[in-house]
Amino acid sequence: MVRVKRREFTGDVCEQIVYNVADGAGSLWRVEPRPRFENQEERDKFNAAVSLRRFTKIMNCFPPTSLYSTLTLGPEDECHDFDEARQIINAYIRVLKYHYPDVKLVVVMGRGRHTHRIHYHMVSDGVPAEELQKYWKYGKVERAEPLRAHNYYNGVDRGRDYASLAKYLHDHWTPEQGGRRRWKQTNNLNRPETEKPKTVKRKYTVEKPPRPPKGYKLVEARAGKYGFIYYRYVRIPPRDEKRRR
Repeated sequence: MVRVKRREFTGDVCEQIVYNVADGAGSLWRVEPRPRFENQEERDKFNAAVSLRRFTKIMNCFPPTSLYSTLTLGPEDECHDFDEARQIINAYIRVLKYHYPDVKLVVVMGRGRHTHRIHYHMVSDGVPAEELQKYWKYGKVERAEPLRAHNYYNGVDRGRDYASLAKYLHDHWTPEQGGRRRWKQTNNLNRPETEKPKTVKRKYTVEKPPRPPKGYKLVEARAGKYGFIYYRYVRIPPRDEKRRR
C-alpha cells in the first residue's frame, strides 16, 4: 500500500487529501476500492454528498466580482410546478447570454419555507446588477449583492470559502423538481486546478497536517472513511479589505 497526497485549488480554497493506493495499482489517482453500498439509502446519501462537493467547487470558482441574487415571480407570472418554472428560468438565461455572451452563472430553484412559492437563487458574473432586473420580466430581483469577502464558520474567518452558501443553495432541491441535476449552469464556468498526486514520505494525521500553501491557512482537518485524511486551506484575506459578516 502506498500513501499519497493531492492538492486542488478552487478559487481561494485549497483542498488536500491524503489517501491509500494499492500496491501495483499502476496510477496514483486510483484510491483503494470502497465496499459496496448495503442499501439504496446509503447510495442516495453518498450521491448527495458527491453532488454537494461538486457544487461547492463550482461556487468557490466564482470570482469576487460575482453577484448573489434572489429572483421572485410576480402574481401574473406565478407558477405552481417546476416544469413551468424551469422554462421561465431557461428563457431568462437565454436573454442574458444574448446580451452578455460571456456571462457565468448558476441557478437553483426552490419553494419558500412559509409561502411555498417557487423562486430562484442565482450567482452570476459578467452582468451588472441593474441589468439583472431589467431583463427579469417575471417579477422582482429582490437583491443583487456581491459575494461576501469574509465568511465566518464557528467564528473563524474563512475568506472567500462559500461552502455554507453552497450547502444552503444545494438543499433547495426536492424530489418534486424531478431530474438528477440540482442546479442550472452555463458551460463556461471556471474549473478547479488539480495538481498531480505525490507519494508521501511523512506520516500525516489530523493533528499533523501538511504545510499550507504560501498565503493560505488551515481551517479544517478531518479523517474520513477508508483511510483518507481531508485538509482544507483558505487564502488569507488582505488586511485592508473591508470586513463584512
